[in-house]
Amino acid sequence: QVQLVESGGDLVQPGGSLRLSCAASGSIISAYAMGWYRQAPGKQRELVAAITSGGRTNYADSVKGRFTISRDNAKNTVSLQMNSLKPEDTAVYYCNAKSPPFNFWGQGTQVTVSS
Repeated sequence: QVQLVESGGDLVQPGGSLRLSCAASGSIISAYAMGWYRQAPGKQRELVAAITSGGRTNYADSVKGRFTISRDNAKNTVSLQMNSLKPEDTAVYYCNAKSPPFNFWGQGTQVTVSS
């Protein structure tokens, strides 16, 4: 069992930056693929960025060049650096840990981009 706790969500102006963190407990995450997803009101949850246990990353087209996912296995954390934020980035952001058949979610953190 993996418990995931996100932090770092906030209200930020367009063009600003935020750094989200996900702290894992209950198990080490080095063997898990980790990801950040988001869900805006009235929309389906979507993948934002993911990083494999080996460190390979992939991003949604909408965030490429603006967001960076990273992991620190020694600290059992995953982060998402978000730059050049846009109003359309407004959503609840969720941390995910996946190692089939296991799939764990955090409770989410709200990111609001608005002037």
